[in-house]
Amino acid sequence: MEITKGYKAELDPNNVHRTHLLQHAGAARFAWNWGLARRKQEYEETGRSGNAIEQHRQLNALKPSEFLWMYEVSKCAMQESLRDLDKAYRNFFRRVKNGEKPGFPKFKSRKRGIGSFRLTGAIRVEENKVRLPRIGWLRLKEHGYILTEGIHILSATVSEKAGRWFVSVQCREEKAVTQAIGGAIGVDLGIKTMAVCSDGREFENPKALRKARRRLARLQRELARRRRGGQNWKKTKAKIAKLYYRIANIRKDALHKATSAICATAKPDGERPTLVAIEDLNVAGMTKNHCLAQAISDVGMGKFRRQMEYKTVWNGEELFVADRFFPSSRLCPICGCINSELKLSDRKWTCDCGAVHDRDQNAACNLRDLAIRTVSSAGTGLRAKACGEGVRLAAVSLASSVKQESTIESHGRF
Repeated sequence: MEITKGYKAELDPNNVHRTHLLQHAGAARFAWNWGLARRKQEYEETGRSGNAIEQHRQLNALKPSEFLWMYEVSKCAMQESLRDLDKAYRNFFRRVKNGEKPGFPKFKSRKRGIGSFRLTGAIRVEENKVRLPRIGWLRLKEHGYILTEGIHILSATVSEKAGRWFVSVQCREEKAVTQAIGGAIGVDLGIKTMAVCSDGREFENPKALRKARRRLARLQRELARRRRGGQNWKKTKAKIAKLYYRIANIRKDALHKATSAICATAKPDGERPTLVAIEDLNVAGMTKNHCLAQAISDVGMGKFRRQMEYKTVWNGEELFVADRFFPSSRLCPICGCINSELKLSDRKWTCDCGAVHDRDQNAACNLRDLAIRTVSSAGTGLRAKACGEGVRLAAVSLASSVKQESTIESHGRF
């Protein structure tokens, strides 16, 4: 099976290399802003705007004497930036067509970050270094992480975050996928516990933002007292950026460990699940609740689902996505009764039939059972078609009498 995969590693540049990286990032930012201004002007004058190919020809036609710095960087940085602008325009028109929030492309500012740039062409990777066009060999802080054999390198994206430089190498490689032979597993996401599996395993939520709130508030007060644009203001701003970067890394590490453990070894005997069931959570709608918005965002539920989507494909498994209105926490699997009075604070509840349920564990088991019933009723043809590709199904709610509200309490997931 041929997959496209990215390997991201931290660079260890010297001062000369750091200057080259800043020049390329600035060139990419200039090309974006120049292309966006040009498109706006063309649209006002003619009612249409060009594409990335036309704009790159226009960019090359500029007077060399006025833009000598353009010849000191790789042309790929500006080409790929104009292609990104093309993609931003397509996304804008797609959102307008679908009735979503448009999000028209904006100009990029150095004050909001150095940014990134993408290069193509003669890119080479060795165990402890990477070679980029017009920049040369750059040392890597992580040795042996990026594959050097059996891959076809497509591009390399260099980015800066909190004063540290990273390179993300996108490559195409062959991956041997072995079909899973285990059973099904349900996964329920929450705030108190990040993920609860139907086999009894729990993955704790690190709550990285919550634990760093006091330190973050102190640094933000310190920044407010500084003279804007001064050296001390820049130092404090750099400290805040480093803290936010650390928070994001803690969250990302917990998410990757949880999703890999679920897809790799879902049972004590080491068998991988053939079917993984999760919920289609409306994260954007859930964050409308201002009492829980920060806690929900600190979990990273959207990233959890995205990682499950491609990791199940890599492991030869099927992904089942239940309908967001399925009453996973409120449904009693014994008698089929739905507890419409269940609150978010109720971690355990007792059904009229006498069964006592743990909220999260019950939701995970109900998701697993729903996935098994839906896939079994679809027949063997679905399983054969889904081999190595992953299945994403939308299950209808078993209780049609339940009012399909969009509030968080109606979801009953935490």
